[in-house]
Amino acid sequence: MKKIKFISLLIVALGMSFTSCEKDEPNDEPKDEPKDEPEQPVVVKNFDIFQDLTCDEMVFVEGGTFMMGGTEEQGNSRRYDEFPVHEVTLSDFWIGKYEVTQELWEYVMGSNPSGFSGSKYLPVENVSWLDCMDFISRLNDLTGKKFRLPTEAEWEYAARGGQKSKGYKYSGSNNLDEVAWYDGNAFFVEDDAYGTHQVGKKLPNELCLYDMSGNVYEWTGDWYDENYYSVSPSINPTGPIVGYSKVLRGGDWNSNTTCRVSFRESWGFNNHDNEVGLRLVCEK
Repeated sequence: MKKIKFISLLIVALGMSFTSCEKDEPNDEPKDEPKDEPEQPVVVKNFDIFQDLTCDEMVFVEGGTFMMGGTEEQGNSRRYDEFPVHEVTLSDFWIGKYEVTQELWEYVMGSNPSGFSGSKYLPVENVSWLDCMDFISRLNDLTGKKFRLPTEAEWEYAARGGQKSKGYKYSGSNNLDEVAWYDGNAFFVEDDAYGTHQVGKKLPNELCLYDMSGNVYEWTGDWYDENYYSVSPSINPTGPIVGYSKVLRGGDWNSNTTCRVSFRESWGFNNHDNEVGLRLVCEK
């Protein structure tokens, strides 16, 4: 893959605006580059996603208090590990408008592990939690920022729409077709197969976040414990101290009931699957 300027790549890979929902997908038109002058080297030490970019690729989520877990609108498919429903208060944070794309992953890591290909705007998948830790470490070195995975509570709060939440079952709607690629609409007729789709093609949720339901599961930073909600702190919970597996959220292209905003999935931290990707949080 041709090395393009890192700032432009990061804008495209994570999103184009945090002030409105006017643009609902990345712009894949190539940018004109000067022909007569050699390209100047990128000075990544001056990279600042909060000051230097024309369009910010992260969405600001104002903190607040919400009811976490299997609330009534989640329906009859709620599971035991979504209870008890409990009150959680979170501080402000920034989260990626889109799932991390294959293009960004390849730029940072030098290779693309994904099982599905065909567009640089497909979400990266087939990445383990440990792979994500390596990716984030390298991304932080490149940018001088503090990217990380969202906590499980941050993820659910953002998926529900934060302080703008309208109480939907899925992230942004009660109609799964409107906001998600799942087993009911992710079929490719020409290939006679299911798979991931380009990020940003469905409607966003109340915070202008895309694909938080469906497309690919998203890793969180939390260890999984089916009983954690019974003992979870009420302010900025970060999950159990230790565990055997990590929490996935959001469902994927090969499911439907798992796309609910309160659904939790346990997954081994070194496991790989073409249904699993990630979304980033950044600490300002």
